[in-house]
Amino acid sequence: MAIALRYAARSDVGLVRQNNQDSAYAGPHLLVVADGMGGHAGGDVASSLAIGELAPLDGESHGADDALEHLKQAVFAAHRELLSRVDEEPQLTGMGTTVTALLRTGGKLALAHIGDSRAYVLRDGDLIQITKDHTFVQTLVDEGRLTLEEAEQHPQRSVLMRVLSDVIDDVEPDLSMREGRPGDRYLLCSDGLSGVVSHDTLHDTLAAGADPATTCEALVQLALRAGAPDNVTCIVADVVDAATEPPVTNPAVVGAATLNQRARATVGAPSAAERAAALTAPVPMSVASGDTQPIPLAAMRDEVQLIAEPEKAPRRGLRLVGVLVVLAVVVAGGYTAWRWVQSQYFVGQSAGVVAVFQGLPEDVGPVKLSHVAGTASDIQVADLPEFDRQRVQSGIVADTESQAWKIVDTLSARAAACRASRAAAATPSPTATASPSATLSPSATPTAGSTAGSTATAPAASPTKKAGATTTSAAPTPSLTETDPVTLPSASAAPTDDAPLGSDCGAATS
Repeated sequence: MAIALRYAARSDVGLVRQNNQDSAYAGPHLLVVADGMGGHAGGDVASSLAIGELAPLDGESHGADDALEHLKQAVFAAHRELLSRVDEEPQLTGMGTTVTALLRTGGKLALAHIGDSRAYVLRDGDLIQITKDHTFVQTLVDEGRLTLEEAEQHPQRSVLMRVLSDVIDDVEPDLSMREGRPGDRYLLCSDGLSGVVSHDTLHDTLAAGADPATTCEALVQLALRAGAPDNVTCIVADVVDAATEPPVTNPAVVGAATLNQRARATVGAPSAAERAAALTAPVPMSVASGDTQPIPLAAMRDEVQLIAEPEKAPRRGLRLVGVLVVLAVVVAGGYTAWRWVQSQYFVGQSAGVVAVFQGLPEDVGPVKLSHVAGTASDIQVADLPEFDRQRVQSGIVADTESQAWKIVDTLSARAAACRASRAAAATPSPTATASPSATLSPSATPTAGSTAGSTATAPAASPTKKAGATTTSAAPTPSLTETDPVTLPSASAAPTDDAPLGSDCGAATS
C-alpha cells in the first residue's frame, strides 16, 4: 500500500529564552527536528545548518535500500558544514545541534537520530518512544544505576554524549527502518516539549484525534503552561493511505531556520542555510503545515506573555561542555573537560560525615569524577533526618562551593535539632508521687449504749470525718509538666526541597 504524510510543524521561543535555537522541517517525504545549543555562540546557526543539509532529501529519489545511507551522509555533511562555519567564524566555537529525522521512502520510514530530541509513534492507542537519548543520564539508566523516574529529575539530565558539534568527532547517528502503517501518528520534538510535558499527557493529546496543526498548537500550549524554560518545537505527522487521501506537497520550515540567514557573499552553490530558507516562504512563522497557511507568531500567542529575563546560560551552555566532561575524562583526561569538572560542587557523605565534593556525583566506569573538597566532621550523616540522609547519600548539587557550604550550615542546624529532639524523647518524664495513706484516728472511746469490747473500725473507703475526730489529708499530688517542644531552626540557605525541617527525626541510624 502506498502511504503519504499529513503533517504540521510548530516552534516557540518559550517563556525564558530570548532567542529560538530550534529548527524544524516538515515535507511530504522528510521530517526533521534540530535543537541547537551554544547560547549566543550559535545554537540557532547550528540547527539551521542541519536543516539546510537534510532538506534536499525531501524527494522521491530514495529507495528503501539506500534511504538510511542518504540520511547518514546528510548528517555527516551537516557536521562538516558546521566545522567549516566555525573555521570561518571562530566566535561560533562550541555550537552544536541535535538531529532527529524521518525519511519516507515507498511504504517505509527511515529514522536517523543523534542527541536528545525525540521521536514517538502513536500506534493502536499506545505511544512509544522510538529514539534513545544520547545523554549521560541515559547511560546510567542503561546500566541500572538510575530509574526512569530518577532520570527525569537528575541534575545532569541534559549533558549530551553524542551530538553534532565542533568539539567531538563521534557524530555517528542511530539508524533504523520502520514500516509505515496508515493510522500511525508520529511526533518529533525537542526536549523543550518532552522535558516538561509528561508521557501520559503527550499520549492523551496525540490520541485526541485533532488534525496535526491543532495538535501541534495544543502541545506547545502545554509546554508554555508548564513554564517553557527552553525553546519548544514539534512536528506531528499522520501516516495516511495515499490512494484515499489527497497528497500534501507544501514543505514547512519553523524556528531558527526561517530567520537565521547570514548576510555574506557566496560564491558558487548556495550555503546549507540558504538552501533551507529557499524551501519556504521568507515570512517568520510559528506554525506551518502541509495543508494550512503559515500563521504569524503574534496570532498564535493567545495572550501568553513572554518574560523578558536575561538568558539563563548554564543549562544549554553546559550541555555541550558536558560531552567533553564524560568523553575527554574517560578517553584522554582533557584539560578543558577536567577544569569544567572542577567547577562543579555537591554535598555528600565521606566516612559517615557530611562533606563538600568537587566534581560530579557520578562515576563513569572506573573513573571517579569527584573528590572531597572539605568535610564537616561535626555533622554525622546518621544525625540527620531521614529525608536529608537520603539527599546527602544521593548528592545535593550546588552551583558554587560557597553555596555548597551554605547547604552544609543548614544541615548542621537540622542535625542539631534532631539530636535535641531525640535526647528529649529519651529523657523520662517526671512521674507522680503516690499520695501517703491516710492515718486513721485512734480507736474511739466507747459511748454509753456501746456494746462492751467494741472498737471503732476503719471503713474500706476514705475515712469520714467524725465529731471530735481528726482526718489526715493526703499529700498534694505533684503537677506533671510536659517536656517543652523542640523548636527546629529555619534554613536560611535551605536546599531546594521543601520538606519540613526535622520532620522525620527518628532514631539515629548507623
